[in-house]
Amino acid sequence: PLSLAAPATAAAINTQDPGQFVEGLAQQGLGALRGGNKTAARAQFRTLLAQYFAVDQIGDRLIRRWASKITPAQRDAYKAAFPSFIIGTYADRLFDYAHATTKIVRVQPAGNGAAVLMQVTKPGATPINAIWAVEKIGGAYKVTNLTVAGVNLAVTQAADFDSYIQRNGFDKLVALMKTRG
Repeated sequence: PLSLAAPATAAAINTQDPGQFVEGLAQQGLGALRGGNKTAARAQFRTLLAQYFAVDQIGDRLIRRWASKITPAQRDAYKAAFPSFIIGTYADRLFDYAHATTKIVRVQPAGNGAAVLMQVTKPGATPINAIWAVEKIGGAYKVTNLTVAGVNLAVTQAADFDSYIQRNGFDKLVALMKTRG
């Protein structure tokens, strides 16, 4: 009989080999984009972010400068808003890469992790390099940072947050983050 069941969830990603981990993560992300449904892609990105990115570590690094100046309630509000902010800020930009191809160029061990250099090529465009910083956390690799075309996303986002907090205060940053999610 014909089945109308939802398709099976995406294949498990190898979290033990840094190159295979990044390739699997990229393919699942691109697969979500190729579906063309932004709502479904955002839901898939939220799942990938929660499972394969060191969200708390990344979020803490972005506000490191302010950690001693904020209350536990402010920190909790920030941590609650952070995942949706990341999805809201970056997901829509990725749709330009729905039909890109990827190739792992090099895996460079680094401390408790690795830097994985990936070449990303959009049809008809010059390839760009993405360097995925991955680290073993709880026995599996997780993404801790990403540098795209020479732009370190954590450093850039931390600078943006610092500037915004200096002008508007920490609570306004959290409010802004909630509007992007």
